[in-house]
Amino acid sequence: MEYIFTMKYQLAEHDDPDALVERLGESGCDDALVGIGQPGRLALEFTREADNAWAAMRSALVDVKRAIPSARLIEAAPDFVGLTDVAEVVGVSRQNMRKLMLAHPGSFPAPIHEGGGSIWHLAEVLTWLEAKGGYSLERSVLEVSRVALQVNVAKEAHWLPTKAARELNALVG
Repeated sequence: MEYIFTMKYQLAEHDDPDALVERLGESGCDDALVGIGQPGRLALEFTREADNAWAAMRSALVDVKRAIPSARLIEAAPDFVGLTDVAEVVGVSRQNMRKLMLAHPGSFPAPIHEGGGSIWHLAEVLTWLEAKGGYSLERSVLEVSRVALQVNVAKEAHWLPTKAARELNALVG
């Protein structure tokens, strides 16, 4: 199956973006569109064939690490989204998504950030919509969003000592 996802990286100061593109191709990332518009950043939009979303994203992470060992993952996407992003994925209007959120305050997933622009994990909203029924969701998008969420959580977990992680999991779970 084909999976589409994006990996965003922070580069080391000495990394030459033009040389990196060639190294990425040699390491197996020839299925990625490369974005180097922002200084010190690299975005790779993969269209990768694999048996499942985990295998696709894992192999991309390995390939990038082999090509650019100094690169630091910023974000795996699709994961962090606003209502407009969710609406686009589902094929409905933003107003429709907002109505759903307001009509189901007890069951609609809570945002991970509230404010002028609230942010959700795409996997949580798509899982909720799938359970609700009546929406045409691409299986690959749901799978990739779940793996992207796991990658992003794992990336941030290094901040917590193991004992603190266990205690916090018991408190927030």
